[in-house]
Amino acid sequence: MDISVLLFVVGRILFGGYFVMNGLNHLLKFEALTGYAVSKRVPSPKLAVIISGLMILFGGIGFVLGIKIGWSVALIAIFLILVTFKMHAYWKVTDPNQKMGEQVNFMKNLALLGAVLMMLMIVNWAV
Repeated sequence: MDISVLLFVVGRILFGGYFVMNGLNHLLKFEALTGYAVSKRVPSPKLAVIISGLMILFGGIGFVLGIKIGWSVALIAIFLILVTFKMHAYWKVTDPNQKMGEQVNFMKNLALLGAVLMMLMIVNWAV
């Protein structure tokens, strides 16, 4: 196996695995994440936690297995766009420590979104 193929597969598993674990976390820590969603004034917080958890779980599984990449990208990209701006709006936070944490999560999510979009380009280019 070519080293570049091996690196791509390992990277795909690590990247997708991140979303699988976070999707499972949404479902396993449902009450805590619902409370966090309530604190951020998310409409229908219980439903939002379930839907967002399933979005990233199925998106991550698609990345890990290399199937339905277009759908996987769409699920994760939509999740990241909505969550990044709603849940990590650091510009609205006054406490310096909380603001820093929200800004870190905001920037992390933007970087993940960039990686998702690059993955889509790579997969479409290789086909």
